[in-house]
Amino acid sequence: MAESAKWYVVHTYSGYENKVATNIEKAVENRGFQQYIEEVRVPTEKVTEIKDDKTREVERKIFPGYVLVKMVMNDDAWYIVRNTRGVTGFVGPASKPVPLTEEEVAKLGVETINVEVSYQIGDSVQIISGPLKDYVGVVDELDVSKNKVRVVVSMFGGRETPVELELHQAAPLD
Repeated sequence: MAESAKWYVVHTYSGYENKVATNIEKAVENRGFQQYIEEVRVPTEKVTEIKDDKTREVERKIFPGYVLVKMVMNDDAWYIVRNTRGVTGFVGPASKPVPLTEEEVAKLGVETINVEVSYQIGDSVQIISGPLKDYVGVVDELDVSKNKVRVVVSMFGGRETPVELELHQAAPLD
């Protein structure tokens, strides 16, 4: 049975993140290790910088000094990553790298998790978790890519109140 790949955090010299990512990808390609090391990422975010009265968009590393690697942990894959120039080690106790949990991966936004929703704009839904649990409302806006749904709930004596929820917090009425 094939082990599934998990995300690991690799510590690098600061400023070497992109070089390390490229070198790992090259090593994987050269050795045909695509089944063990699936993806290498340097998470970045776009920020607006104001310098000398000029505004510009720049890409900034979210975690300077770290590279995320989705891999099946075995001796060969470990060896390739660990011996890449610029890598100082895996995050975790010295003897054993620790993979990120699914919650950490979700919070970091490393993987886009496609959520299938069985409701659409205009449908009546029930809120199934959170402070407004058991309220019923109508879907007003739906943004699957951002995991958000806006539901208009009738509360406070019939006042229509829009509520922002995560997709999993609403379910279609049967």
